Amino acid sequence: MITEPEASNEKQATLRGRRILLGVTGSIAAYKSAHLVRLLVKAGAEVQVVLTEAAAAFVTPLTLGTLSKKPVLTGFLRDAAAGEWHNHVELGLWADALLIAPASANTIGQLANGLCPNLLCAVYLSARCPVFLAPAMDLDMFAHPAVTQNLARLRSFGNYIFDSPPGELASGLQGPGRMLEPEDIVVQLAVQLKIKN
Repeated sequence: MITEPEASNEKQATLRGRRILLGVTGSIAAYKSAHLVRLLVKAGAEVQVVLTEAAAAFVTPLTLGTLSKKPVLTGFLRDAAAGEWHNHVELGLWADALLIAPASANTIGQLANGLCPNLLCAVYLSARCPVFLAPAMDLDMFAHPAVTQNLARLRSFGNYIFDSPPGELASGLQGPGRMLEPEDIVVQLAVQLKIKN
């Protein structure tokens, strides 16, 4: 029989040794990314955060870097004067999984159409690992045919889209569009990675 502390440790070990590339995009749900990083690290994962410019308006690189224990990547260039850059190909090869949470309508559209305006999209196009997206946007955006079509297209590419649970949104509306809670993302990510390997 497993005691409660042992069960807790077993659950924490579900991502042990996994390299997770976490993309954070410009959505109000980006505030949850700090908790998500903490949970991923607690589950034993090595986490590298890629933050889009829009996401930095909601959560700071300092917060995510402190929790992940790695510098947060925000653009292609590391040191422009020295000609140093973040190699999106190496990042895509390094990761066991690319998790984009929250995935905004804008980023979903860019990924579905092969656009590459930022480091995160470049990493996505270079990634050989499984890709997971946790959509986060308002009700009407989530229901829009363009977003529905983009999500279907991403699924057809073999990407895994987490369900968006109904609930209260930042606008005050009720319905789907919320980002799946970080605890649920970590559990589902561990299950899917086990299935895929």
